Amino acid sequence: MILSNRRNPAPGIIYGTAWKKSDTARLVTLAIQQGFRGIDTACQPKHYDEAGVGAGVAASLNAALTRADLYLQTKFTSLSGQDPDRIPYDRNAPLPHQVAQSVAVSLINLRTDYLDCVLLHSPLPTMTQTQSAWRALEGLVDGGQVRQIGISNCYRLDDLKGLYEAGRIKPAVVQNRFYADTNYDHDIRAYCDQQKIIYQSFWTLSANPQLLADKSMTTPAATYRRSPAQILFRYLTQIGVVPLTGTKSETHMREDLGIFDFELSNEELSAIDARL
Repeated sequence: MILSNRRNPAPGIIYGTAWKKSDTARLVTLAIQQGFRGIDTACQPKHYDEAGVGAGVAASLNAALTRADLYLQTKFTSLSGQDPDRIPYDRNAPLPHQVAQSVAVSLINLRTDYLDCVLLHSPLPTMTQTQSAWRALEGLVDGGQVRQIGISNCYRLDDLKGLYEAGRIKPAVVQNRFYADTNYDHDIRAYCDQQKIIYQSFWTLSANPQLLADKSMTTPAATYRRSPAQILFRYLTQIGVVPLTGTKSETHMREDLGIFDFELSNEELSAIDARL
């Protein structure tokens, strides 16, 4: 019996695939060609073309790049987050069956026999429902279809604690929007650090125009001849956060991957800390 969540080595930055529609396969192929090894998607046709992600991955695999080189992460989205006309599972099935059906569809869409990570797209309306969905994910870890599990859009620390304390397999990932309205998730990130949970940030750039314009970003950007976006991403990776980027630009893809070519000083990190 698996008692803990196996934590696979995950990339320091992940390519996000929401809202790419018919361009999804091309952009995923391009991202992998540029060097991305982590891909985030969801079994939610409303916002993601998960099959397009699978097509992009399949087009990228060759003798030099195998499935084992990639980190594929998807999500189970409950009925409230689905397009009523395109629900990828039986809306009348019990919740645990919906989870299993969703993951089965993801495996087909992504053309793989296992998923590196599956997230609950958000907490469900009640903790009882959230824990029921979580137990279904635990069963998929037991069965080998899923390597690790986590939760997205979880902004109440009590929800995360409840899931962690009740779970037989502990959350390995929390994926949240990183922005001022939630105080940059200070409490949740501290809890993730304490429990060795990977914190992933999304909408990191689009939700933070004021932060990107702050001198704590622009000064090191000038020093290292980088963009403020690269400084923010590098800051996050140095404090243990894994950012998602959904850029459609090949140039920005290269820039995002280039953040590991330099390192911010402790003083520069502290200056950014003070703005969060």
